[in-house]
Amino acid sequence: MEIRVLEELVEFGQEKMKKIPVFDSPHMFYDLYALLPGQMQKVHAHEGSDKVYLVLAGEVRVQVGEAQATLTTGQATRAPAGEVHGVWNAGEQPAVLLVVMAPRPS
Repeated sequence: MEIRVLEELVEFGQEKMKKIPVFDSPHMFYDLYALLPGQMQKVHAHEGSDKVYLVLAGEVRVQVGEAQATLTTGQATRAPAGEVHGVWNAGEQPAVLLVVMAPRPS
């Protein structure tokens, strides 16, 4: 059995958002995204894969399709397969998200 303590895995990159693998398989990925203020994941899409963003700490702006919303700790949203999506930290504090995507894109 694999067990991870998420708070021990979190680290931030000064130049860009940090993606931290937690669990990875041929079927899905389960990552932490660590964003300092001003950092972002550019808007993009994945055909055939859904993505879920769950905010563990901080506050982020999320875009899914044409819609945008601010998410805070404990809030989540889903980007359905084929929909453009992205996230950025427009706040003043670091943000940490749990990101799950399945099926894993090729």
